[in-house]
Amino acid sequence: MTTSISTGPGRALIAVYGLFSLAAGARAAVQILTKFDEAPLAYSLSALAAVVYIALTVALWRGARTFALAGLVIELAGVLVIGTLSLLDPAAFPDETVWSVYGKGYVFIPLVLPVVGLYWVLRRRR
Repeated sequence: MTTSISTGPGRALIAVYGLFSLAAGARAAVQILTKFDEAPLAYSLSALAAVVYIALTVALWRGARTFALAGLVIELAGVLVIGTLSLLDPAAFPDETVWSVYGKGYVFIPLVLPVVGLYWVLRRRR
């Protein structure tokens, strides 16, 4: 028997991912619409982060374990790759993305969130 990933603490994950969807999406939309030419890579990556957060919100809400697992792996890879690149080559990121410096602008929640999500999704499998 497999227990649902959308119940109990899973609801808190859904809420946090929903909040991050709004925050990252609004930030990316404003940046893309008002100053895209200043940092197109950074703003596009923030939009990508928003899309990943939206997909994870829906996957967790619907209890789509496999889709959530794939999204969490993509998110963690994005945070680690973009976080590292933003430290190694700051000139490539003239403005921050959601995942820059491992989510420093968001109190490192983008780094912790996929780890917690992976723990939850994998733990709930019986």
